[in-house]
Amino acid sequence: MSYTVLARRYRSNDFDEVVGQEPVARTLKASIEANRVAHAYLFCGTRGVGKTSMARIFAKALAGGTPEADAAIMRGEDTDVIEIDGASNRGVDEAREIISNAVYRPMRGKYKVYIIDEVHMLTKEAFNALLKTMEEPPEHVKFILCTTEAHKVPATIQSRCQRFDFRNIPALAIAKHLEDVITREKLKADPELVHAVAVHGNGSMRDALSLLDRLMATGEKKLTLALLENLLGLPDRQIVSELIDTLAAGDPAQALRATGALLGKGISGEQLLQTMLERLRDLMVLSACGKDTDLVDLSDDARAAEFERSKSFDPAGLTHMIAVCESVQRALKSSPAPRALLDACIVRLAMTEKIADVAALIAGGNGAAVKKA
Repeated sequence: MSYTVLARRYRSNDFDEVVGQEPVARTLKASIEANRVAHAYLFCGTRGVGKTSMARIFAKALAGGTPEADAAIMRGEDTDVIEIDGASNRGVDEAREIISNAVYRPMRGKYKVYIIDEVHMLTKEAFNALLKTMEEPPEHVKFILCTTEAHKVPATIQSRCQRFDFRNIPALAIAKHLEDVITREKLKADPELVHAVAVHGNGSMRDALSLLDRLMATGEKKLTLALLENLLGLPDRQIVSELIDTLAAGDPAQALRATGALLGKGISGEQLLQTMLERLRDLMVLSACGKDTDLVDLSDDARAAEFERSKSFDPAGLTHMIAVCESVQRALKSSPAPRALLDACIVRLAMTEKIADVAALIAGGNGAAVKKA
């Protein structure tokens, strides 16, 4: 038996199962209950946020009715719910075929539903061919257009659709769903690992599930953060934490040793600075907003640890450190001596507080001189 990837196996099957797009699900469900279903919809959002799944759920509610039909719709294999990939069926001939077939009534249910994925890939001629049908479609036809690039869909098409914007799914919502999947797969995972996978999904449930699939493919029964770091070649979080602690202590020697340890694991300078930017940003927000802020995506344990770490810094110092890391990260790409530049950056970060103290002393001295004059 062939393996079915997690993103397909744990796809939402009805409005109540939708994760992260609950407002859209409620509105579509209510429109059916109130018998106020439009003839065309436009679902917009980045990849993996549930546009196609929502389109199938909506189509199932409109055109389904039996277990066999519902299952076929969710697989994308139903005769009354026609799924079309706009990227590979983008020409005017394909659009004319849709138009010619739209006149035929559905074989089973009340509606024939056309789901056109990546609709922005259609040619100008294809859009023009569809325009008239979308403006005055047969009563039994509904269109659901899905796109990751709404700005490429002509205004004439958009004006004939009810538009729904799908937001990126919050990391906490993704993490909760991943925990359920891991339990159903009879595996165990560290909470830090689950949260890290959710964050790496970047708002996409599909991307997060795909990454979880890769971790499961290792055959490990216990999924850990170290496993993820090895798989993606990420800096060791513990060593990065030690590096940040040496910066707080103002110890350039220890900071350079920690940097060397990370580089020795095959981490590039740019990758290290990217990780530092993310960690320093979290510390800055926690320092400025407090432990309970919802502006950082951290597990409970990591949040508590980072909040304690943030007490060793002040927001002004952290903003300076972030600016230094960002500047050096850009410079590394063209530097003939990237290691020297990186080491100088680390030493500068470790001396941030001392530099600030000297600057304050100089400013104070100048002020005193001015007053004396």
